[in-house]
Amino acid sequence: MEERDLIAYPSIDGGGIRDFYVERFALEPGSVLGTNGAAEGIYLLPRALGLRHVLVPAPSFFEYERACRIAGAEVSVVELKEENGFAMPEFQELVDRVENVDAFFAANPNNPTGTRLAPAVVLALASRFPDKWFLVDEAFIQFTADFPSNSLMREVLAFRNVVVVHSLTKFYALPGLRLGAVIAHPDVIGRLLEHKEPWTVNAVAERVAGRLSGCLEWEESVRQLAGLERERIWREGASIECMRLFGGVANFFLARWDGPLDHLLARLKEQGMPVRDCRNFRGLEGEWFRFAVRWPEENSRLIAALREASDD
Repeated sequence: MEERDLIAYPSIDGGGIRDFYVERFALEPGSVLGTNGAAEGIYLLPRALGLRHVLVPAPSFFEYERACRIAGAEVSVVELKEENGFAMPEFQELVDRVENVDAFFAANPNNPTGTRLAPAVVLALASRFPDKWFLVDEAFIQFTADFPSNSLMREVLAFRNVVVVHSLTKFYALPGLRLGAVIAHPDVIGRLLEHKEPWTVNAVAERVAGRLSGCLEWEESVRQLAGLERERIWREGASIECMRLFGGVANFFLARWDGPLDHLLARLKEQGMPVRDCRNFRGLEGEWFRFAVRWPEENSRLIAALREASDD
């Protein structure tokens, strides 16, 4: 980073981030809009597309619902059920629910359940309902073993009603820089630009994004390590009597604790291992928390602390 980068305006539309997506994922330049993290895209889409009634899964990331309501849209919920492992409902149930809305806003993988949304299901719905929008948040998708074959970023040219929101925050561990993008058909990107505020992406973020395309070996090492540690956590977590794990296709697990959650959260925090209290998610009103898949030694510490808490 040089001084000249800070005394001049960045690109008006996040062009530095767009260039990274074009190079790294082989996308068409006109299909990418750089954003100030995925959050800007989440809030821009309902407003720019004029959404009136949106279907969202629950439990899921609350910002989908909040963004739609701020834009004046009604929000309906499709429940993901614990007894079904928080998987998406059968295709026909989704068809029945989508018929009554003008958009479906979901994530692959879903947060906080860590479960998949099959790309084939999204594309089948998009084909069946060409007049409705299908908005898919892929913020955690680079952690999954199937990436990039499970991403819809390359499908938006053929399916104009499919829009992908992506984030560089999670996988590259850069939350302070706010790096993300919306990937959509160029006609949709043009529509978004009519509503997007200028200069939302700063020059530092643009410069850093340009360097991430050289991280391919590091990316693969992160994905491999995350996969190995997911398997270990599943295996060792199954022996913890008070805990049941869900999800795990990305870099986090949803867990149900059979005991006072407040006591567990305080205990873990005291040991320097804070986890995410999930009781404020719609559909997770019980003793639920989420924790990340981290470095092996950190995962070992957490597993040991959870086992000790369960045995007390």
